[in-house]
Amino acid sequence: MLDDFARSIDVRALSTDQFLRVLETLHMLDTAGAGVSLSSLSTEVLAGIVARATKDQIRGIARHPELRAVFLDEIFRRMSDHFLPAKAKHLSIVVGWRFPDGADDFDRFQTVIEEGECVSSADCSRTPDTTITVAAEDFIRMATGNVAVATMFVTGKVKVRGEYAPAVRFSSYFDIPKP
Repeated sequence: MLDDFARSIDVRALSTDQFLRVLETLHMLDTAGAGVSLSSLSTEVLAGIVARATKDQIRGIARHPELRAVFLDEIFRRMSDHFLPAKAKHLSIVVGWRFPDGADDFDRFQTVIEEGECVSSADCSRTPDTTITVAAEDFIRMATGNVAVATMFVTGKVKVRGEYAPAVRFSSYFDIPKP
């Protein structure tokens, strides 16, 4: 039902403020326990929303403290659902993620791939083999298949500290949605 509603919204007809208000309303309904939440959107619909949104609208999500957290949490929550274990069956890696928040700090997450499983969370208790720093708006677009990951590396929008090769290959371990 929420997927149908989300598909029907012409996000390009909305200003950035209106777009953010729609997302804020959905988030407020979720926190109020009204049975409506962004987490109930299918991955394809969520990726489609990002695909139809303008760069300013995605930047608005990234700059909005609550919506930024909701989108990052949602992407990392869904990561294991899109993991391709056969492509990473011999891999053992801890990837640290850093998203600059504009206040000389970072939102941080960690993805651990080992023994054919993938677990991602805000729990950053493991020492990363590689740390990826990327703007939240660019990550949202990459994770939803709305920008080529290779392009982000080539243009320097993705910074890597530690082992570079696993960072470059990381997206190949996932079935990234096609908007």
